[in-house]
Amino acid sequence: MNPPTAHVFSAIVLLVVGSIADAQNKEGVEGVDFGSLKVSQLTAVIGNNNAMGEHRAWYNGLFSLNSPHQGESPFVPKYAGLNLEHYFDAGKRRTDRQVFFETRAIPMSFKRIDARTVELRQVATPYWGVESQATIQLTEPYYVDYRFRCWPRKEGLEGDLLGVFWASYINGPLDKSIYFLSNGSTLDAPQWEQFYSQEHNLDSSLRHGSDSYRMPSVGERDALWRDESPLRYSEPFFYGRFKNMVLIYIFKSQSLARFTTSPSGGGLSSDQTAMNPAWDFQLLIPDYQVNKEYGVDVRLVYKPWVDRADVLEEARMYLDETL
Repeated sequence: MNPPTAHVFSAIVLLVVGSIADAQNKEGVEGVDFGSLKVSQLTAVIGNNNAMGEHRAWYNGLFSLNSPHQGESPFVPKYAGLNLEHYFDAGKRRTDRQVFFETRAIPMSFKRIDARTVELRQVATPYWGVESQATIQLTEPYYVDYRFRCWPRKEGLEGDLLGVFWASYINGPLDKSIYFLSNGSTLDAPQWEQFYSQEHNLDSSLRHGSDSYRMPSVGERDALWRDESPLRYSEPFFYGRFKNMVLIYIFKSQSLARFTTSPSGGGLSSDQTAMNPAWDFQLLIPDYQVNKEYGVDVRLVYKPWVDRADVLEEARMYLDETL
């Protein structure tokens, strides 16, 4: 893929400053800001950072995901899944909300490519200086294929680290945990682990067994990517349960992919009896280079729960495909 032309930052700032206020509360327009995609066993509504009825502004990605086997979406209706949430570096969390949530605050374009594919694009953001493009495609019979590419346009991020963070706010599951294969095990010889962060920002990031990067200490747990669990995963996927369904996230990336959870990131459940968890993930790019393309491909599988052997088969099929 050829990267889009680099933008002049002064022009971007003028564009963004004039449109942030509108983007924060604007009701989206179908076909302009969001749209519905459908395959035989999935219907998805995908959109940019504008609102859509109950769905609030400042959240992008999968507004909802429905199956003929389960009428309720696994994502909190007010928020989203596969939501491009943050850029970050090795320094402290930025306290300015417009910066901390810059990917959500800055306008994002929506383009329908065909009946099953949309594109979300964001020009280089004024603070972090990252340009991005996400292609989201529904594939028969129950797959969401997410292809994300970004181009850092700015030097000088702390620690020479570019981090990208996605959130999926899960709609009141009885089991808040995600499940993965423990370090040293394989798809052919699996050993399962359960992962559930007990407190927001505590032991929240799960690294691959070969991931040797350690986030520098800043003296506090100020963000989900900051605190690292002692657990490690061996194969690039995890799953969680939603009612009678399973939600599987499978990753292909040349950079460091980390799984992340929060027990309360999705806010209070609709019946006011519990907190909604967040099943998140990150991409870490140490020693990033300006204008170089980086990215990750993710397959989201949403289907009726069968068993763990079925989960392994879904992971194997996707990971065996050429990146």
